[in-house]
Parts: sequence; structure tokens; C-alpha cells
Amino acid sequence: MLLFALVATAAPVDVAGIRYDDSLDVRGQRLELNGAGVRYKAVFKVYAAGLYLGRKVSTVEEVLAQPGPKRISITMLRDIDANELGKLFTKGVEENSPRAELAQLIPGLVRMGQMFADQKQLKAGDTFYVDWWPGAGSQVVVKGVPQGEPIREPAFFNALLRIWLGPAPADWKLKDALLGKG
Repeated sequence: MLLFALVATAAPVDVAGIRYDDSLDVRGQRLELNGAGVRYKAVFKVYAAGLYLGRKVSTVEEVLAQPGPKRISITMLRDIDANELGKLFTKGVEENSPRAELAQLIPGLVRMGQMFADQKQLKAGDTFYVDWWPGAGSQVVVKGVPQGEPIREPAFFNALLRIWLGPAPADWKLKDALLGKG
């Protein structure tokens, strides 16, 4: 029976047809799937998201304080103008970040906005992720291609996470799902 329990916990998670492995290796570091869910806009599924951390946690404070590498992975469930998505992410950062922190986030937000503008469109099935790696910064990877140099501002990755985990999240059900409560 114990063997069955171990096998059952190692299964990938399926979210709206998107597979999230229970763990993955990022630069030789094992990250665990903390949670995964769907971002809805009205009744439409927009994207699936998975949050990977060094160890599972259940509160926003624990996610933001956790040392080591982290990843937020997003797979589009519908076609969307990439520039518009970049603008929505910028708005999400602005709505969920402490005012005193916003000034230091501007260079990273401008770069991220340009990365999405360069994509033109993200189609259903396209994936992008952002890795946080201590000492290196936040690396945005779209459709498997790193987008320039990492964004070095240490607060940038946590500001991105607040889009989904902050006090005014993009989707409350997705927030719960990323925290492993959904």
C-alpha cells in the first residue's frame, strides 16, 4: 500500500489538458510543483499556470520568502495578443506591489513588456516561463527561447508572482490553486 501511495504522489498534474510534472530540474536544482490552475477571464480559459519551488508551501509569505530558484510556467489556452498580455502583467504588478518598490521595478517591467511585444501573438499551446535564479536574476523564456539577459532586480520575480498571489490577484481561484489549495 505504501508503494502505491508513493507512485500516486509522483504523477503529473493535468490542468485543462496541460501537463505539469510534479517536479523538474532547473540547473541541477530540483523544484516541486507547488500548485497549478487555470486563469479565467469571465467564462473563458486564458492560460494554465504552474508554480515550482524548492519545497511546497501554502502561504504567499512563504512563497515570496523562500530562498533558492523558483519557476512560474504558463501555457496559453487561447490565442492572445502578446503585447496585450504584457500590458496586463504590468498592470498586475502595479496593482499588487508596494508603492515604494515600483520605481525599482520599472526597468524590468519595460524589458518584459518589450519581450512580449516582440512576440506579436501567443497561440493556444504556446508556453513561457520565468525562472528566478539567485545571483543571476529572472530569466524569461518564451516558446523555449531565452529572451535576452536575465532581469537582475531581486524584487522583480516576487513582483511577478504577486500578479497571481498578491492582494488583488488576476484570478482568486488560480491564486488558491498555485498555493496548493485548489
